[in-house]
Amino acid sequence: MTVLHNRISNWELKKRLMQEQEHRTTISFYQYFNIQNPKEFRDYLYKNLDPLNVFGRIYVAKEGINAQISVPDSNAESFKTFLYSIEPLNGVRLNIAVDDDGKSFWVLTIKVREKIVADGINDSTFNMNKKGKYVDAEKMNEFMDDPNTVIIDMRNHYEYEVGHFVKAIEIPSDTFRDQLPMAVDIMKGNEDKNIIMYCTGGIRCEKASAYMLHKGFKNVFHLEGGIINYGKQIKEQGLESKFIGKNFVFDNRLGERITEDVIAVCHQCGKPCDTHTNCKNDGCHLLFIQCKNCAEKYEGCCSKECKDTIGMPKERQKEIRKGIDKGQNIFNKSKIRLRPKLSDLNKRL
Repeated sequence: MTVLHNRISNWELKKRLMQEQEHRTTISFYQYFNIQNPKEFRDYLYKNLDPLNVFGRIYVAKEGINAQISVPDSNAESFKTFLYSIEPLNGVRLNIAVDDDGKSFWVLTIKVREKIVADGINDSTFNMNKKGKYVDAEKMNEFMDDPNTVIIDMRNHYEYEVGHFVKAIEIPSDTFRDQLPMAVDIMKGNEDKNIIMYCTGGIRCEKASAYMLHKGFKNVFHLEGGIINYGKQIKEQGLESKFIGKNFVFDNRLGERITEDVIAVCHQCGKPCDTHTNCKNDGCHLLFIQCKNCAEKYEGCCSKECKDTIGMPKERQKEIRKGIDKGQNIFNKSKIRLRPKLSDLNKRL
């Protein structure tokens, strides 16, 4: 019987990855399409991708697929041939990482979920087939020069903090399900504007564009392939980058640089820095921005308290952290942070 999941420890898998000599390419893709039996489709994917030594994180739901993976160069064509043999995925856009060392993933994980993007939408009349129009990098730049255009960032604060499009509006929530109705509220009274939604790879802004149309807005667009594809296109076409800073990505790299601008600061000392890390305390793993000096001072931890516990047994570390509210494991939620009110955002439009 074929084993359809990993049985080797993460420590061993990471060690093997670091010892690999062959180059890997980090790829992300998604597609909204109807999957009748997600569990069966999940197993089919695993049976075919595992022998190709594909690593990464793939989510499957009745509404489609969302994947972030790394593929050995020697299996790249075989991977593409298999993927494109699945009719709804034939020709699907593959976003190639901009700033990539190939060490993004060390294991293949494929999970079945309720939705590939948790959106909180319970309206049975909502239709993903009715979505906004795509814009590429060139068109995005043109729209941004038009005063009748509003750019909306559909990512979380910790993503926006290290990089975003010039004049983009941040929706003040760290959950996509909350951002959707907020985007509608912010744009009320501005129905005549061109609305462009964007995100990391396109999956969230595509759904957001469909939601805005569902709520009665007319001129709705979304950035094709998200920031990842935008970064690739501006390099290939020699275009000016209107995205500044770093694009946060959800793999071991935690970011890929689009421009040399550093627009964030270290969460501990306040010096310019845009390097995300996870707290080295096994009972914490808080996601935060830390400069080299603070990494050395706190031994990779988010606080003195965590630094003092990292030498303890793991169970004791977790016990100490138990009951402490860390929000969504995001550093900025552990402090009082001033966020823009909807009324203030409306004044900017």
